[in-house]
Amino acid sequence: MKLSHGGLALEIVVPVFNEESVLEKSITELANYLHSEFAVTWQITIADNASTDSTPLIGANLADRMPNVAYRRLDLKGRGWALRDAWGSSDAEVLAYVDVDLSTDLAALPPLVAPLLSGHSDISIGTRLGQSSRVSRGPQREFISRSYNFLLKRTMQVRFSDAQCGFKAIRADVAKKLLPHVEDNGWFFDTELLIIAERSGLRIHEIPVDWVDDPDSRVDIMQTAVDDIRGLIRVAGSLVKGSIPVQAIYAELGRRPVVPQSRPSFFGQVIRFGVVGAISTVAFALLYVLFQEPFGAQPANFLALLLTAVGNTAANRRFTFGMNGPEKLFTQQFQGLVVFTLAWSITSSSLLILHASAPHSSPTMELVTLTAANILATLMRFVMLRVWVFRVPRADAAASRVVISGAQTAQAS
Repeated sequence: MKLSHGGLALEIVVPVFNEESVLEKSITELANYLHSEFAVTWQITIADNASTDSTPLIGANLADRMPNVAYRRLDLKGRGWALRDAWGSSDAEVLAYVDVDLSTDLAALPPLVAPLLSGHSDISIGTRLGQSSRVSRGPQREFISRSYNFLLKRTMQVRFSDAQCGFKAIRADVAKKLLPHVEDNGWFFDTELLIIAERSGLRIHEIPVDWVDDPDSRVDIMQTAVDDIRGLIRVAGSLVKGSIPVQAIYAELGRRPVVPQSRPSFFGQVIRFGVVGAISTVAFALLYVLFQEPFGAQPANFLALLLTAVGNTAANRRFTFGMNGPEKLFTQQFQGLVVFTLAWSITSSSLLILHASAPHSSPTMELVTLTAANILATLMRFVMLRVWVFRVPRADAAASRVVISGAQTAQAS
């Protein structure tokens, strides 16, 4: 769907809180860039969320002097509040935001909004974690950012790489559907919006960015990290309970394949499951060796199994059993963890038996015993995944065959 661009095509929101030292310079630089590089209609909105310094005076003055600049004042602190207020009242077809310090090189702005202006994508984000991204920041912030995004991917099963980069854009019709379901109004706002978008089958476009850390940043990194983890737990619970209507959003806005993906045959499932299982077994062995010395045998076994179980469930869902989309995703992940618990009981019992019969067994013998137990647990996992976790009701399977057969007949004619 290509957007019309008959009115305002792009609105870029700049959330600010006590930014008197950089506001005028940044807005001027951003406006000059847009004047020279953008042919579509655009507007910059300064979204002031409860500043107590001279930011309101500077922002209002810029709006008076510059024709494409607007100023909004909100007496609530929080980036999420600022974006919700500005985006919710905008008439633009594409909505974006950038950090006031302009840490992200503005050369990334055209490729950020182009997929949205064309209708190709629903949300577009800058990523500092891409292979071609060039980032300059301290080791502490680098470690925390990468750890957070790793945790986000493993716990929420999302694909986007950088949830926190202050450089994002969204189609206005998509924002209208998603914003009512985003509860957070602080720094977790971005992450929650992206999780709901991906779970709803929307297309998220990523572009690598050049990014330089702001040395004057006043973000409390540790408190933000704690709040983000709380947010992840809350959103996961909401998705499991079904209080976020991802299915309804998916039905209205989600990107769907023209022909439903067919489920592999039983033989195909066995082969694919074997491939995933072999990779998981190797990953388990490497993780166990890594964790065994610092944590001991039982904790190492638990951690190695937990990490491989999450990836194993996701891989089998998509690759082995041919399931895509958000439907039952979190229910199946929960069921996968139940299967993991049973597998863990098998491998833990094998360790207990080994230590009872050979108290001074070497780490190599422990690894051999666990590998054998893990093979048995893998066979049990396949059966439970097929008949319980990823079971397709007969009515659904028959309907899928009818749709595919009809599509093939139409293509042949």
